[in-house]
Amino acid sequence: MTRWQPLPATLPREARHLVEQLRALKGRSGLSLAGLARRTAYSKSSWQRYLSGDRLPPRGAAQVLCRLAGGDQARLLALLELAEQAWPQGAPEPAAEAAPGPAGPAVPARLPESAEPAEPSIGLRRWRIAALAASALAALLAAGLWWALPRRADDDTGVARPHGVLSRAGRSTRSSRNPCP
Repeated sequence: MTRWQPLPATLPREARHLVEQLRALKGRSGLSLAGLARRTAYSKSSWQRYLSGDRLPPRGAAQVLCRLAGGDQARLLALLELAEQAWPQGAPEPAAEAAPGPAGPAVPARLPESAEPAEPSIGLRRWRIAALAASALAALLAAGLWWALPRRADDDTGVARPHGVLSRAGRSTRSSRNPCP
């Protein structure tokens, strides 16, 4: 279990209560900060800031932690709204602080709980990118090989054979009319 530093004395009571709940959820999830970063769209340093009381976590971060720990989302979101009103800096950390990943469509800030899209984990995003890159590379190599294969106009099978290769009958495929390759 992580030993947390004491929360800043300047942190309002509502914000302090939110951070304590987030810490409890993180402990219940059994994940380290690095584990949270791997399973969510937020970096390890972002989670450190949220759980130390340095920054107000965005709504998405609170929701995904609550889902991972099996907590009560309605209760946590109510705490988050109270903390937003009392937070010294006033606003949550900008979305740019989330871990880098493929840009997706913008999601409205306040969707009903049932309408919230499921966020794919960073690992899943990395697998998708790797699969797309591998597919593109395979297609490029196949096209290059197809283009590079030698073609012969007098070959009726459509299969390219280098000059001087024996045919099925055991005769040379070179024509006596055309001695030069």
